[in-house]
Amino acid sequence: MEYLNSQLYNNLRLVEQQSKTRIIFDELGDHKTLDVGCGTGISSEPFSDVIGIDPAIDLLKANKKPHILGNAEDLPFEDNSFEQIISVSAIHNFDNAEKAITEMKRVCKPEGKIAISILNASSKKEELSNLIKSMLEVYKIIDEGIDTIYLSLNQ
Repeated sequence: MEYLNSQLYNNLRLVEQQSKTRIIFDELGDHKTLDVGCGTGISSEPFSDVIGIDPAIDLLKANKKPHILGNAEDLPFEDNSFEQIISVSAIHNFDNAEKAITEMKRVCKPEGKIAISILNASSKKEELSNLIKSMLEVYKIIDEGIDTIYLSLNQ
């Protein structure tokens, strides 16, 4: 039954997640990447040097890219471990978005890039948007239709 949940997620979200991920990949390029909230791995697919982290074991079972079980608020990586961090349509599910962003900044190299997308339909969109803009050096915002993507430099 757990695998069925990941299959259902992929069936429902595959095309939209691929679209958002393609925009992020085109903006950031292919560098050492951490995918926070990676789920089934759709958002990790274009990256060649990527590891994902997600708390949902049922989604991770379908993820073919390297991944670990864990949460955004307590990333089990050394400081400055990644050239870029992505989080696609996941931040609204985090228990503590502020702590998660702090963790993303910690594990991202200085001058690295962080891309976070928020579902436009999320009831937390305005709150999360303000949080991202206050905590990160946002240099570009892209309204993809389903999500708004925030691209930032790690300062």
